Amino acid sequence: MRQSSITLSVGTAALLFATSLAWGQADHRSRVALTFDHLYNYEEISEALHGLANAYPELLRLQSIGNSFEGRDMWLMTINNPKTGADTEKPAMYIDGNIHGNEVQAAEVPLYTIWYLCKSYGHVEALTELLDECAFYILPMVNPDGRAHWFDKPNTSSSSRSGTKPTDNDNDGLFDEDGYDDLDGDGEILEMRRRTPNGRWKDSPVDPRLMVRCKPGEEGQYDRLGREGIDNDGDGRINEDGTGGYDMNRNWPADWQPSYIQFGAGDYPFCYPETRCIGEFIKAHPNIAGVQAYHNAGGMILRGPGAKYVGEYPRGDLAVYNHLGSEGEKMLPFYRYMIIWKDLYTVHGGFVNWTYEHLGIFSFTNELWTGDKMFYRKSKEGFFGRQEDMLTYNDFLLFGQIFRPWKPFQHPVYGEIELGGWVKQSSRVPPGFMLPEVCHRNAAFTIFHAGAMPKLEITDATVENKGGDVFEITVEVKNLRILPTVSAIAAREGIGARDVIEITSVEEGQIEVLAGGTLNDRFLAPLVFVEHQPHRLWNGRGIPGERTRLFRWLVKGQGSVEVNYSSAKAVDVSQTIELK
Repeated sequence: MRQSSITLSVGTAALLFATSLAWGQADHRSRVALTFDHLYNYEEISEALHGLANAYPELLRLQSIGNSFEGRDMWLMTINNPKTGADTEKPAMYIDGNIHGNEVQAAEVPLYTIWYLCKSYGHVEALTELLDECAFYILPMVNPDGRAHWFDKPNTSSSSRSGTKPTDNDNDGLFDEDGYDDLDGDGEILEMRRRTPNGRWKDSPVDPRLMVRCKPGEEGQYDRLGREGIDNDGDGRINEDGTGGYDMNRNWPADWQPSYIQFGAGDYPFCYPETRCIGEFIKAHPNIAGVQAYHNAGGMILRGPGAKYVGEYPRGDLAVYNHLGSEGEKMLPFYRYMIIWKDLYTVHGGFVNWTYEHLGIFSFTNELWTGDKMFYRKSKEGFFGRQEDMLTYNDFLLFGQIFRPWKPFQHPVYGEIELGGWVKQSSRVPPGFMLPEVCHRNAAFTIFHAGAMPKLEITDATVENKGGDVFEITVEVKNLRILPTVSAIAAREGIGARDVIEITSVEEGQIEVLAGGTLNDRFLAPLVFVEHQPHRLWNGRGIPGERTRLFRWLVKGQGSVEVNYSSAKAVDVSQTIELK
């Protein structure tokens, strides 16, 4: 299997520069001064994208493919070297992130990928070759409204996941009428607790800032009252109907289910403007051979199926998935290669399920941050790590920035309570000093995926005179990369255009194609003839990864012929053959 040869860039200080040279790396400075030790809001990412497009016009083209519910542009960047061909004539890697508004670093990684590829072009041989052979379509923000709401409004680490189209989540006929309330005006939605000897919680013996559940018979100290809020609609509940409340990653056609089965699915697939314009773009670009969607937390490299009853993917495609996933685990410490339904939970109408199961494109979702990275050790408690570890991390590495000490507050209903706990940038978002590594390693994995997209060569073409002016022409077409030109599921389900190989006379009217077909073995297997149009051989199975296919014709005539192999997922290849 082909391996990646991706390098890392370093800082500009003289000592680091000397160190980088010692490791065989160079400091390739970008024309745009972006840093990745902090998060950018919607306006800042938009500005960065425009800045990159202006700085690298020879490689980049920025376009808005649509608008969000609130009217924000859906900015998509095409990376391509037009001197080596149009982007639509090359295999392309589609990358997006931030489909959930609170999954903010999922936009930073695509932005980093654009920045790193452009500044490396002409300096890093592997990346220069990749950008000459392939194209990238990168959409950093699938949910710009949710992102803006997360940045601009008080939130928890899990809120602002949805878009912002008003939704009646509590079925009372009202929309978005009872969301979180920042009671103390500090810009955070903290936890509320009330002191009571009948409570079910008490101070943790490890650290009194944390709470643990009381054992049977123990006297309690607190009732936990949920996140900051009041009963705005008078229905006896708090925070049950905030902004939005749907899930755009349940709104895609593959195994879509209505909301009573799959929460947040919407009225029908593509019912939201954000998912609709993305679907239209992807359908209009059949050259997309790889898909990467970035999410937020868990340290996962995920593939479908999203539901068990969908059934396992074809064996040939699993070999490709397993290779990419296992290599990804090496590139991404503390990440696990996983199956969505089996290792996480059931997802109906998921994006990467649609792009693979309906479009035949090899697709991954990466969940970016994992608490295991806090101290570079595995935690049995899951990707957020143990609460005690998080406090240690907060105290000694983040200097108290992600946990607010408990403080008294007078609640209009509960009376005297306390507010405190984790802020919105605590459990799901990597700290600034670790964000560059998250960006680079995940970008490298996606670049590795892009480097596995099909690349074709006509590796062996022979001519044998069968007597007079009749010739037998045999052509071998090889795929040099891991991904097939047609995935097994696409071949099975008849998805997309078939590959085709065609033989034509260089000079019009000089040859007649008598017969044509395919071979399983150049020397032993019989020719499998086609009945009609023998000059054009359709290959619905494509060229497998790192494999070959054989094609043969009997032609009558003189001069030269041209053989051309065309695939939606690869650059076309051709060869001129002289009949002699």
